[in-house]
Amino acid sequence: MTKPNVVGIVPARGGSKGIPRKNIRPLLGKPLIHYTLSAALRCKALDRVVVSTEDEEIARIAKACGAEVVARPGELAQDDTPSIPVFRHVVEHLKREEGYLADIIVVLQPTSPLRKAEDIEAGIRKYQGNPCDSVISVCPVEHPPQWMYRLEGDRMVALLGEDKRVLRRQDAPTVYRLNGAVYVVGRDWLMAKDWLIGDNSLAFVMAPERSLDIDTEMDLVIAEAFLRGRPG
Repeated sequence: MTKPNVVGIVPARGGSKGIPRKNIRPLLGKPLIHYTLSAALRCKALDRVVVSTEDEEIARIAKACGAEVVARPGELAQDDTPSIPVFRHVVEHLKREEGYLADIIVVLQPTSPLRKAEDIEAGIRKYQGNPCDSVISVCPVEHPPQWMYRLEGDRMVALLGEDKRVLRRQDAPTVYRLNGAVYVVGRDWLMAKDWLIGDNSLAFVMAPERSLDIDTEMDLVIAEAFLRGRPG
C-alpha cells in the first residue's frame, strides 16, 4: 500500500480584532505561531507543514521557522471568510503547482501554543487506524453545562432545563468541547463538505493543560505561565 501524503496546514491571516496581530504576538520572546510550527515540524507523521497567509511578515516568520508558505488570496483573508475554502486553496495550490496530492490534511490553528508534537501524531494515528470522516481534538469541559444559565433580563434560566440540574460536579456526566488544536481529515471529505466534523467523526482527547486556545489577553498570560513551567 502506498504511504499517504500527510500535510499540516497552519492558517494564519494577518488580521485579528480581539488581539491585534495575534498570530505573531510575542509569547516569551517568540511569535505565537512559532509554538505551533515547532510542534508540527517535530511531528514525524507530517510530511509537510504549510502556512496559509496573506501577510508578508507572517510569511517571513513561517519560513524562518522552517515551514513552507502558500500565499493566500485577499478574498480568503477577510474577517468573515470561512475556514474550509482556505484549506481547499492550499490543497488545490499544491496539486496545481507541484502535482502534489495531499491525502490527509491536518489543520493546526496557530492559537494553540501548548499543543505538542505527540498530540498531532496521536490524532493522525487515530485517523489512519479507524474508518472515520475526521478526527477532532477535544478536552473535558471545565464546568458542566448543567451549571450554565442564560439570562432573561436578570432572571436566570437553566440552559439545559430545570430537570437537568445537578448540584455536585461528580453527579454530572463528563462532556467534552472542541479545543481547536488538531483536526485531521481526508482530502475527499475536505473537498466535498463545508465542515470538518461529520456523522462519523472521532474524538481525540487532549489534556486540559495542553488545550488552551488563545483568544484574549488573559489567555496569553495563562499560556506564558504554562510555558515557563514546562520542562525543556
